[in-house]
Formats: sequence, structure tokens, C-alpha cells
Amino acid sequence: MRGMGNMQGMMKKMQKMQKEMEKAQTELNETDFTGTANDDLVTVVFTGDKKLKSVSIKEEVVDPEDVEIIEDLVLIAVNDALEKIDETTERTMGKYSKGLGIPGM
Repeated sequence: MRGMGNMQGMMKKMQKMQKEMEKAQTELNETDFTGTANDDLVTVVFTGDKKLKSVSIKEEVVDPEDVEIIEDLVLIAVNDALEKIDETTERTMGKYSKGLGIPGM
């Protein structure tokens, strides 16, 4: 009978951890991540669930002959923001999967 008490305790801990993980994921999804390129000439903002919220290009960048440069700067800024999302997600959510021995987590 003693084993059943341990099992119930373990289930409660797992349920608590699941709620904490859901809360952490929600907080991440609601967090804004900003990516920049070349001294903030181009700035992009994403939510933690990788939805692009805004793109900002400073006027000094815009020249009709420099369209390719602008495109490259946007690409750099977008990738910078996505990298920040991945790093923060790993830091935040990784603590839940460490030590569980669950493949793929």
C-alpha cells in the first residue's frame, strides 16, 4: 500500500510541473523579442511563438538603389530575433525536461 501513496505524490508533482510548464510557455509566447541589424538601422519584433509583430527601417537606409541591402538587413534582424526566442525558450523550458529522460525534450 505504501507504493500507492508514492504514486499519488508523483502524479501530483507531475500535474504541478505541467501547470508550471504551461504558464512558462504562455509567458514566453507573450514576450516580445527584438532583433536588430547594423546599429538598429533595421529592427524587427517577434512574439515568443515566432509571430512577426513589426518591422522598422530607419530613413537613412532607404535609397531606391539599396533595396538588396535593405532586404539583407531585414533578414539579419529577423534571424537575430528568432535566435533570441530559441535561446530564451531553451533556458525557460529546458529546466522542465532535464532529468526526465524523455526523448526529444
